[in-house]
Amino acid sequence: MNYRTRSFGLLFLLLSFVAACGTDEPRSITAVSWGGSYGRAVDEGVNIPFTEESDIRVAVEDYNGGLAQIRAQVEIGDIHWDVVDLEIADAVRGCDEGLLEPLDINLLPPSPDGTPAAEDFSAESWSDCGIGNLYWSTVYAYNEENILSTTKPSTMADFFDLETFPGRRGMRRVPQVNIEFALIADGVPLDQVYATMSTPEGLDRAFAKLDMIKDEVVWWEAGAQPPQMLADGEVIMSTAYNGRIFNAQVLENQPFVIVWDGQLLSIGQISIVAGTPRLEDALKYIMFATSAESLSRISNRISYSPARKSGAPLVTTHVTAGVDMEPHMPASPANAAHALHYDWTWWADHQDEMNERFSAWLAL
Repeated sequence: MNYRTRSFGLLFLLLSFVAACGTDEPRSITAVSWGGSYGRAVDEGVNIPFTEESDIRVAVEDYNGGLAQIRAQVEIGDIHWDVVDLEIADAVRGCDEGLLEPLDINLLPPSPDGTPAAEDFSAESWSDCGIGNLYWSTVYAYNEENILSTTKPSTMADFFDLETFPGRRGMRRVPQVNIEFALIADGVPLDQVYATMSTPEGLDRAFAKLDMIKDEVVWWEAGAQPPQMLADGEVIMSTAYNGRIFNAQVLENQPFVIVWDGQLLSIGQISIVAGTPRLEDALKYIMFATSAESLSRISNRISYSPARKSGAPLVTTHVTAGVDMEPHMPASPANAAHALHYDWTWWADHQDEMNERFSAWLAL
């Protein structure tokens, strides 16, 4: 056990003692997440049960990712966010910058059968300042009613094929995912994508592929936008978060089809903003939110896979639609077989330079 882990454990015990001697004033934390259908699943699966069990209220705020708002709060010492749902690369970068509190996975409760948390969570799911919650993926999807040809899109190359599938495409206005998808579409094998991205020639190749569809792209920023664009016919295909498309399919009866080929499989992490005066309550929330039961309650509401191995058997059917969740889960064996696993270490090292190049490319 290193110095930081010992300090974290002692701090948690001290805060727990102080809280036990405190007042009866209502307690609350602010949990920040991605909103929309995912936000509702987290609210029903985690926030409401947490408040019922702990009497700690959860105020919810939505954001579109990144560290800018966290950095601003920490720099001026005015922390009003407590717990944030982060992409793993941001969790690692935020930790390195001192924006997030260190978290020791060994302090988390074990699985229902007693397996220690460090063994129950997938090895790639936790870091110094983040605890994994859910596997999710960026896929592309299409509206079946708007693909008029008898041939339907089935590969990543089809997303970039304007001749066979003419029409506008939706893509998130960030470099990550778009660069990977471009290289996959250009024939780079999945196990060579990040090696290719690590060379100037490889990045040139990716941007050249993106050039082929640039004039037909509608850029999106919030996860709720792709399903709406597909429903409205604004685009005929769009990259999207798989859970957002699932909810549109199952709850809104939209004729959307997910193409799993080349999906970018990633994992989210929950982190605590450094310096929050509500650290003890935020820690309680982390422990509750990352339990197998809590993660499975989310997964039974939206098609994201639990980061805990013990959570997977608890995922059965959708709580309202009753559909079997297994075929829709990004980490299921059938879907993961077509996946590129997101290399967060590559993005943690290259995010700034890629943001600059992508912004310059957009402006051309």
